[in-house]
Amino acid sequence: MSARDPHSLQSEPTPEGEQTLIPGVRPVTTRDRLSLLMEATMRPRAAQKPLDIGLFDEAQRNQLDLF
Repeated sequence: MSARDPHSLQSEPTPEGEQTLIPGVRPVTTRDRLSLLMEATMRPRAAQKPLDIGLFDEAQRNQLDLF
């Protein structure tokens, strides 16, 4: 077995400090991060109100006095 040359490993600066890259894996770019955000499903901008009417009313379905 031969030891790898530690100087051949690539590294990248991050807010946490210098990080070594695994051979064969490229660093995540800003373009990669933006495309991931664009492909994600949409989230509501405001909190959703519960639908407690008719078939979807959980409290109404829990009435045991009917049986």
